[in-house]
Amino acid sequence: MKVNNLKLATFGGGCFWCTEAVFQEVKGVEKVISGYSGGNVPGHPTYREICSGLSGHAEVIQITFNETIISYEEILVIFMTTHDPTTLNKQGADRGTQYRSVIYYHDEKQQEIANIVINEVAVYYDNPIVTELSALTVFYEAEKEHQDYYRSNQTQGYCSFVITPKLTKLRQLHADKLK
Repeated sequence: MKVNNLKLATFGGGCFWCTEAVFQEVKGVEKVISGYSGGNVPGHPTYREICSGLSGHAEVIQITFNETIISYEEILVIFMTTHDPTTLNKQGADRGTQYRSVIYYHDEKQQEIANIVINEVAVYYDNPIVTELSALTVFYEAEKEHQDYYRSNQTQGYCSFVITPKLTKLRQLHADKLK
């Protein structure tokens, strides 16, 4: 009998292209899907609606990971150290509620772990952590052109100037967790 060790994690740390690229390199991560969550408009939102800032959705990723290889806690530490969790509704030049730092937990255990990780990493930042912590209600997959974005567009300006430095930081801080 095969035991299913796959779990889900959902969070946003600014542009989903950045967080997707980071977690595609992490050992134990089986799949990363860019999408939207946390909005107040019913139905499946479009990228254009998200960019307007009016839908209330955040750009997020949903990670499928093998918990026998990497724990939820380890994934959260990587997340909290590869974006700036101290800036409200922005990451770099990206501004708006759709770029907020947010952890959408799937159950009470994830909520508990997220609170612990946030408190543990807070001492490494000069400013207070503003990462939202909310229960996941629904995840909407983003359009096809937003999936696997960095791998398909590495020479594009945004990728070169924003995502590549995040990957460098990932490789420096978490080399032991990479594929």
